[in-house]
Amino acid sequence: MSTVSVSPRLRRALAAGVVLSLAVSLAACSADSDAEPDAASTGSSAPAADAGSALDLSDVCPATVVMQQDWQPEAEHGAMYALVGDDYTIDTDAKTVTGSLVAQGVDTGVDIEVRPGGPNVNFQPVPALMYLDTDILIGAVNTDAAIVAAADQPTVAVASQLTWSPQILMWDPESHPGAETIEDATADGAVVVTSGDVIPALLQSQGMIDSSQVDTSYEGTPQRFVSDPTILQQGFATAEPYIYENEIPEWGRPIDYQLLSEIGYSIYPEPLAVRADAVEEYGDCLAKLVPIMQQSQLDFLEDPSAAIALILDLVDQYDTGWTYSEGVAEYSVAQQLELGIVEDDPATGVFGAFDPDRMQSILDDFVPFLVESGSISSSDADAIDVDSLYTNDFLDTSISMG
Repeated sequence: MSTVSVSPRLRRALAAGVVLSLAVSLAACSADSDAEPDAASTGSSAPAADAGSALDLSDVCPATVVMQQDWQPEAEHGAMYALVGDDYTIDTDAKTVTGSLVAQGVDTGVDIEVRPGGPNVNFQPVPALMYLDTDILIGAVNTDAAIVAAADQPTVAVASQLTWSPQILMWDPESHPGAETIEDATADGAVVVTSGDVIPALLQSQGMIDSSQVDTSYEGTPQRFVSDPTILQQGFATAEPYIYENEIPEWGRPIDYQLLSEIGYSIYPEPLAVRADAVEEYGDCLAKLVPIMQQSQLDFLEDPSAAIALILDLVDQYDTGWTYSEGVAEYSVAQQLELGIVEDDPATGVFGAFDPDRMQSILDDFVPFLVESGSISSSDADAIDVDSLYTNDFLDTSISMG
């Protein structure tokens, strides 16, 4: 049997199901390392922010603002990496990057440390990491992950960075001629291959598939899809279409897909969140930092070159087996804009804002799936107050893409 070359980049898709398949563990990998950083910090080349200005964080934020991502370095996390100054150092053992926090061209007077997730932290959910190490101020916490963690490790989302999930179901246009939607492509009984229960449950609730079409054995590799192109498979609009056409020689042609957000997968993907107790403790910091994060995402999308260069440097130096090309990174940025994955909040026109009605519908729609899968108990689900999951209080309402 011939083998198909596997890009480790594809394994990111497994992270979408990890909140439903991993128990929250208290055995965190220590981020401490005895290794010396790869280079000594010499100070950022950016000018210092004016004392007391909106960009001066020195008197309100921790000396090092620690941010935790949920996966390996990639362009979907560009807003965080775009804040890392040119004096950065990389700890290849701890898998962290630290440098001056530079926003809108000025040094804010504090440092930033960005930590990757996924295999670097034994796939632990971000809320668990934030409670295990309270040095982490900001974490990227999907709305469904926040719901799962609400009882024991509550987090509060403070800004959205990706407005809609880039998750997709993809199919081979030759195997499903004329299919324009997931419903079209599954109408002939095609099997839907995912790594978790939520997507199949969503499709079944809408009558798009029946139980015979559910397959939750996805391993994050292209081998199954290449060998059986009649299936539908989960992926990301910001990656798989480019990878399959350009980086998997055994496929080497376009795929078709539909965004799951178009059929009810309405979670906020990787919004910036803090521990519930940090909202008050670090309120003065968040009042300045959250607008910086809002603007950083927009600045990154306008000119992503420096952050992409850093991301590629991190992938190379971390050397975890994860591969990520410049082509995928640039494609991701283009797709975020072209597909409206990043946009102003439709309800208010403010970039980074959470829509209260949408948050309530996420809770109403996803809790039954999460209870059925065993991710949360019915009693914990009943105790969740939607207002405890997010706040718009720290946003600068003048910031928008328009």
